[in-house]
Amino acid sequence: MKKQFKNMKLKALACSFALGTLVHTGMASADINIKFHHDLPEDSAQHLAAERFRDMVAERSGGEISVEIFPNNTLGDDVEVTQQLQMGAVEAAIIPTAKLSGFVPAMQIVDLPFLFPSPDVAHTVLDGQAGDDLLATVEQVGLKGVTFWESGFKQFTCDQPVNGPEDFAGQKVRVMQSPIIMEQFKAMGANPVPIAFGETYNALQQRIVDCQENPLVSITQMKFYEVQSDVVISNHAYLAYAFLFSQSWFDSLSPENQALLTDAARETTAFQREETARRETGYIATIEASGTNVSTLDDAQLMAFRESTASVHDEFANEIGADLMAEFQQAIADTE
Repeated sequence: MKKQFKNMKLKALACSFALGTLVHTGMASADINIKFHHDLPEDSAQHLAAERFRDMVAERSGGEISVEIFPNNTLGDDVEVTQQLQMGAVEAAIIPTAKLSGFVPAMQIVDLPFLFPSPDVAHTVLDGQAGDDLLATVEQVGLKGVTFWESGFKQFTCDQPVNGPEDFAGQKVRVMQSPIIMEQFKAMGANPVPIAFGETYNALQQRIVDCQENPLVSITQMKFYEVQSDVVISNHAYLAYAFLFSQSWFDSLSPENQALLTDAARETTAFQREETARRETGYIATIEASGTNVSTLDDAQLMAFRESTASVHDEFANEIGADLMAEFQQAIADTE
């Protein structure tokens, strides 16, 4: 009964917040209240980092600014929350870059297959000028981007072994609503099917789709491995989260509070990434213990996947922007 009441209360709060109304939640009073959205459960690196951000902001503001975290899409899915950010009904969120492609096409550059060769390269590029220039593109749609968090590199899961791109031919693959990701699987002969993140488990279980892609944190936390026979370590693409504030709300703050929030978000980034990496070995052990087969693609297999999806880079160059593509390519080259 208590659980049912808690769920009802959260849903009521979410509806009220979506309308931008003031709701008393029993929190300690503060001059500035921030609703912070993310799409993963409370036992995730994203949530732990969000808690660290919350505590840092409370301490540095002397209690003037409070952050209330809403995990697991409590306030709506990522696209819905992005719209709420634009309206100022939600103040802060981490949103996968692929989910922002419908708002700012340039954002999908991060989702290109085999763009980053390693986590270190991804971090260096996204924390540098190229990353700052990419974050600046969201200002045109009423968002303020300050840093990038992550779920890490994506892996394949399927109801059959995967050894090369030809194994995706004719397979129905769950994807995010992202043109680049859909085209990636079309290039391998698959049939991409956009399905909401929260509905993916059921879609796999009911065989609506045969495969999906996600970082190990999502595969494990959302228990996708329970309804798939194979998890394939491919590291074929990177899943970044853009840390966003509502631009209209952010602009209403004092310069001091703007700097406080920006600094706290950026300082929490390293912890979030380190926590993601630390957990990955445990995720693989959990998947293997369940009886699901875990395999790793070798260099020759990875090369076949790179070659089969290389056309996606060229196809989206104009949509992303030639200058931004060149800047990212140079930034990646400079890390070598």
